[in-house]
Amino acid sequence: MRLTTLCYIERDGAYLMLHRTKKENDQSHDKWLGVGGKFEDGESPEECMLREVFEETGLILKDYAFRGIVTFVSDRWETEYMHLFTAAEYEGEPGECSEGVLEWVPKEKVTELKLWEGDRIFLERLNESRDFFSLKVVYEGETLKDWKFFD
Repeated sequence: MRLTTLCYIERDGAYLMLHRTKKENDQSHDKWLGVGGKFEDGESPEECMLREVFEETGLILKDYAFRGIVTFVSDRWETEYMHLFTAAEYEGEPGECSEGVLEWVPKEKVTELKLWEGDRIFLERLNESRDFFSLKVVYEGETLKDWKFFD
């Protein structure tokens, strides 16, 4: 299994999105995501998220919220438990990212991007409610086969 974090940083009604174009053998190649990555040994979800955000953007988060856990089940990749955050305050300006291109995208336009289908589901929940949630999504290849919220 794989433990990861993902953070959607907000500014003026937009999310900072990462268009993943630079890494070889990337299961999310050419898709748009928030910023985050894999846990290092001994890290808490918050420590992982803060480190990954800094590594990918150069930003230091000052205000963030742990919003949910998303369980990804796939016939192609190992099960992933993604710890989902949003952030509203930070220091610095986004810099270059070694994994792709960073871009501020208005929240209402994010679902028009090339996303994983499961991301559309939890992004809708992020925009509708501040409540913590758990979501399980099941994929066959890149096709979403099933999903369920556990509230």
